[in-house]
Amino acid sequence: MSAQGITQIVFYCVALIALGYPLGVFMARVYMADRVGGRRLRFLSSIENGFYRAVRTDATKEQDWKSYGTTVLVFSVLFFLLLYLIQRVQNHLFLNPDHMAGVPSHLSLNTAASFITNTNWQYYGGEYTMSYLTQMAGLAVQNFVSAAVGIAVLVAVIRGIARRSSGTLGNFWVDLYRTLVYILLPLAVIVAAILIWQGVPQTLHGHATAHTLQGATQTIARGPVASQIAIKQLGTNGGGFYNSNSGVPFENPTGLSNFVEMLSILLIPAGLVFMFGRMVLARRHAWAVFASMFVVFLLGVAVNLPSEQHGSQVLRASGVNITQGHGQSGGNMSDKEVRFGLANTAVWTTATSDASNGSVNGGFDAQTPFGGAVPLVNLFLGEVIFGGVGSGLYGMFFYIILAVFVAGLMVGRTPEWLGKKIEAREIKYAALGALFVPTMVLVLAALSIATKSGLASIFNSGVHGFTETLYAYDSQGNNNGSAFAGFGLTNFSADFGTIAMLLGRFVPMFAALALGGALAKKKIVPASAGTFRTDGATFVVLLVGVIALTAGLMIFPALTLGPIVEGLMH
Repeated sequence: MSAQGITQIVFYCVALIALGYPLGVFMARVYMADRVGGRRLRFLSSIENGFYRAVRTDATKEQDWKSYGTTVLVFSVLFFLLLYLIQRVQNHLFLNPDHMAGVPSHLSLNTAASFITNTNWQYYGGEYTMSYLTQMAGLAVQNFVSAAVGIAVLVAVIRGIARRSSGTLGNFWVDLYRTLVYILLPLAVIVAAILIWQGVPQTLHGHATAHTLQGATQTIARGPVASQIAIKQLGTNGGGFYNSNSGVPFENPTGLSNFVEMLSILLIPAGLVFMFGRMVLARRHAWAVFASMFVVFLLGVAVNLPSEQHGSQVLRASGVNITQGHGQSGGNMSDKEVRFGLANTAVWTTATSDASNGSVNGGFDAQTPFGGAVPLVNLFLGEVIFGGVGSGLYGMFFYIILAVFVAGLMVGRTPEWLGKKIEAREIKYAALGALFVPTMVLVLAALSIATKSGLASIFNSGVHGFTETLYAYDSQGNNNGSAFAGFGLTNFSADFGTIAMLLGRFVPMFAALALGGALAKKKIVPASAGTFRTDGATFVVLLVGVIALTAGLMIFPALTLGPIVEGLMH
């Protein structure tokens, strides 16, 4: 590893904390305020009230967890149908200068499920499949909306943790509006402006035609790229305008654009942890949760980067020069940007799989077995290491509940978390939220491997083909969207992927809302000498251990059939 690469990693970590903390403070103020905007910004409250009138909701009337969840579900179904319809008839609509055909039904269904669940799994190349209208009014809108839904649900769950003897968690429409207008939209404008400044296209003109020096004609895809890239990163969506995502220079033209996009992946998830500490009046506990996430994030980088730097035995035996030198980061540079080097790809790989982002600036399929195992394991942990906007932190709550339950068993008393006793109901909700998706992923991957229809999607043979299949359902089930590139589209894979994305989104979401509803009804009990503290190093170690044992042991047998065997073979 070069000193330059280490410096880049350190600078990234410092920037993440330096920007994430004040963002978390701001978000806490947004959700805790009766209304947003003071005397000088009173018009903001007027517009907000106008939105509530338009959707016919009383902003002062709160919902219990069942009503909140039902509203989320109906809202998501309506957008699912709208996005499906836009894709199917895009050839008859405007803003289609390159005359894209309507999207086939199975692909439209899979893509609609992908974007409303914040997954952004892409069985298509955006630049030659989707019209500008579909990209903007369909996909980019869902990048905002699906992210806002995840944050809104998190805020509702946090209210349940903070409140005492209450049956309500807030109003979904209030949380949705404030997330969209006061958080996501301003940040997206800032990031989009930076990307346009750095050279990312933002136009409604059709594809450009260029003539090469040899006299050939080349078609260059362009469009409203910067606006979609900004929210795809900030909302941990990850769906790129181009087929090769942020590995394409048009999406990611410079070192600064690479850093801004990479920072945007974890910015809001990191800020949400600090927001949580403010809202529940437990800032030290929030720092402990952040430390747990940060430790696992650094472990991922510490495994991926040396693995790619060292390369594989096959690469070394082939005579390829992988020696690090001036202007060359060395190592396994297959499917990686020579402009950015291994360190930036390692951080991006770890960050995008620790969050439910799924964007890439290099190819996972070409990584070494142990380097590629890092995103695979990160996904299988439930993407609670920062995770998706909203979904990552409420997913972490499941593991926190299990951790304090284990601590309670060790000291022989009823477990407590932030002054509330954790009983059988909360344990069941936490177990459902933490274990459902990993179990589903293993079942779907097994069915895909064991059936003729499933095998048709696998491009690579042997253990690498198994790894790409496991990763496909791991990614879709955990609403990530990244892929080992060999897994292809069939009706079978599209339908199974749709099931994985929908169940992977809504089962943990409803388990989290139910957990928040149960905690909201509980009274606060004073801490005693026997209370297990959740704001120190002991808790950090316990929490990381519970995550590793709960999800890690489930995936270990599958790892032995994929990356571990492949690593030993090479």
